[in-house]
Amino acid sequence: MRPLIIALDASRTTSAQRTGTENYALQLIRAMLALDTPHRWILYFRTPPPADLFPATPAVKQRVIPWPRLWTHTRFAAALWRTRPDVTFVPSHVLPVWFPGPAVVTVHDLGYVYFPDAHPNLARRYLDWSTRRNVRRATRILADSLATANDIAAHYHVPENKITLVYPGVNESLAPVRDPAALAAVRARYGLPQKYLLFVGTLQPRKNIARIVEAYARWRAAQGQTNVGLVLAGPRGWLYDPRWTEGVEGVIMPGYIDESDVAALYSGALALLFPTLHEGFGFPVLEAMRCGTPVIASTVSSLPEVAGPAALLVNPRDVGAIAAGIERIVSDDALRADLIAKGFEQAARFTWRRAAEQTIEALQMAARSAS
Repeated sequence: MRPLIIALDASRTTSAQRTGTENYALQLIRAMLALDTPHRWILYFRTPPPADLFPATPAVKQRVIPWPRLWTHTRFAAALWRTRPDVTFVPSHVLPVWFPGPAVVTVHDLGYVYFPDAHPNLARRYLDWSTRRNVRRATRILADSLATANDIAAHYHVPENKITLVYPGVNESLAPVRDPAALAAVRARYGLPQKYLLFVGTLQPRKNIARIVEAYARWRAAQGQTNVGLVLAGPRGWLYDPRWTEGVEGVIMPGYIDESDVAALYSGALALLFPTLHEGFGFPVLEAMRCGTPVIASTVSSLPEVAGPAALLVNPRDVGAIAAGIERIVSDDALRADLIAKGFEQAARFTWRRAAEQTIEALQMAARSAS
């Protein structure tokens, strides 16, 4: 394969509080740049990145092009017209309206299709319009899971051979934290009890927060487990409703968790509660598994695919089933040990190196199609 000039939209990587999509962009770009390839890379940013965010090598150029609004469709697009790279990669589903050459784009999920009421009306309409346009304009589409690939093909009538399944990796630095002092320090920093159940993610309707809280309250009352808290870790998102937690004792909402504290947060939890309504992938499932924390996840969307045999799967719309799952995973030591062991094996299957290799292959395929 001839050396390519590859343009990358790296604008999401500079976010101070990275969630799933931002972390995906950062880790995947890092992994691609770490591979031994002949390609040259141009990374485009809206805000200046930290000096150590990406390697400073002759093969990598960084371009900061600040702009307050419509950055993708204006400044980034103009830069692509000037540079005319061999292929453009956008690790989220927003391509510029008008730009030259082949492109690869990642579509993470179609949650707004299945749960339209969980998004503000204008945001939902923009997501649908932009995704519909982008999957048609892109030369190749990356999907985080087979569930998402099937959704794209069915909803937007995209040929399956245009879609490449590339599982994201999981942070390989995550590992169980056993030091009691380190665990206690994180509990103190965020005001957490000695024992707690954990949810990690943006607090929004499709994360099923209301049912998770109701199931916890039901389990807590039935078992008399008043010393076990429920930690909802993450920022408040679209259509957050304070009534989800109103009047429920034991719920702690620490907000965004600093990256350096994530492993200890997972490690100290009795279980991760992640019976969400729709996920394109579900990073917290694998993150918890890497930290030796058993997982309760959903029977829907990508979660059975990502969790494999290493999680307790429940119907996310059945509060009773979620509460029963909590009781099983807290009280059954043999089940916990089995899920923890299987979790380590499952999480090891997902690496950023493999994702990077498959993404570069897709970029090369897209570039070849235009030559």
